[in-house]
Amino acid sequence: MNAAARRLPRIVHPIAWWVWAIGLATAATRTTNPLLLALVLGVAGTVVAARRTEAPWARAFKFYLLLGIAVIAIRVAFRILLGGGDAGSGEHVLFTMPDIPLPGFMSGVRLGGAVSAENVLAAAYDGLRLATLLCCIGAANTLANPKRALRVLPAALYELGVTITVAVTVAPQLVESAQRVRRARKLRGDTARGRRAIRGIAMPVLHDTLERSFQLAAAMDSRGYGRSGSARPRVRRITTALLLAGLLGLCTGLYGLLDTSTPRFLGLPMLAAGVGVSVAGLMLGGRRVHRTRYRPDPWALAEWATALSGVAAAVAMIVAGSQNASSLNPSIFPPAWPTLPLLPAAAILLALLPAVLTPPPPTTAVAPPLPRAEPVDLTLDTDGAHEHARVPDRAGASS
Repeated sequence: MNAAARRLPRIVHPIAWWVWAIGLATAATRTTNPLLLALVLGVAGTVVAARRTEAPWARAFKFYLLLGIAVIAIRVAFRILLGGGDAGSGEHVLFTMPDIPLPGFMSGVRLGGAVSAENVLAAAYDGLRLATLLCCIGAANTLANPKRALRVLPAALYELGVTITVAVTVAPQLVESAQRVRRARKLRGDTARGRRAIRGIAMPVLHDTLERSFQLAAAMDSRGYGRSGSARPRVRRITTALLLAGLLGLCTGLYGLLDTSTPRFLGLPMLAAGVGVSVAGLMLGGRRVHRTRYRPDPWALAEWATALSGVAAAVAMIVAGSQNASSLNPSIFPPAWPTLPLLPAAAILLALLPAVLTPPPPTTAVAPPLPRAEPVDLTLDTDGAHEHARVPDRAGASS
């Protein structure tokens, strides 16, 4: 396959986008440096702007940005309201709020008090980290097709994937049905708006929803949904035990990676053990489910580059944190201007590769404009028994 063929428009594998986004999110959780977090946001936004499709879910990244701004504001507001108290030595007090007395059962909570610049800055850093994490997950939701992502689930999770797929497509279908009904009402001359239009729109949308549900049920029944192969009770119990143990190991390992104060064996070793046990349970449970795949998504060089760039950002951030944690977490007491460490910054910039190495997404074809019609002079000339219309040419002469 030549380079031109590899650059043809196609949809990148959704798992590659999720691995890339999780790598960026992991890198964001390891630092409170606002420069690195802003760099992660810039990389995610650039890749989304370059490789998002025209699907409805591909327009949601701006809402994640607004949600991130709201998270920062709420974090700072709660720190001002609940984090006040007696300012320590060396703290820069911005203002003092009135101390509100609380009942005895809320002895650990204090409202009001002195608000220092250090507390506000710490809240802003924590809020920015959480906002960056949300935007990374939002980038995955924007770039990855949810139907294709759920379709590549293991065979043991086939029924769960179909259920989630149906649930995900309900809201877009309702919006599409409502828009179609509104267009039809406008064509019929109905200009009612507000509450008066709800009754005329709700019933056709409900009818369309029921019709779609019947069609979906018939399609699922014709494809054998709900029928599973024979499996002995002992195999089912072993599969359930393996999946529960694997899920527990994954949760413990992720908590160990995110919390640096936990012992080391609760991090990567527990995560690796959880992944291994989960894979064994999925392979054992997938034997009783047989399905066929129509038009499977390819995994080519673009997918490898996308996934590895996100993993490289996470690994570089973890290594940099183990060697020099002060560069990833700037000082707040006293406040100091953050510095930009070179290794984590270069690894985060490496995550820009999907914007260049991945093929462009397919776009909706736009019909070419129709040729301009020639003007027609409808004046009739009568010369006896004959009548004809005069069509002027481009120079203005009539024929």
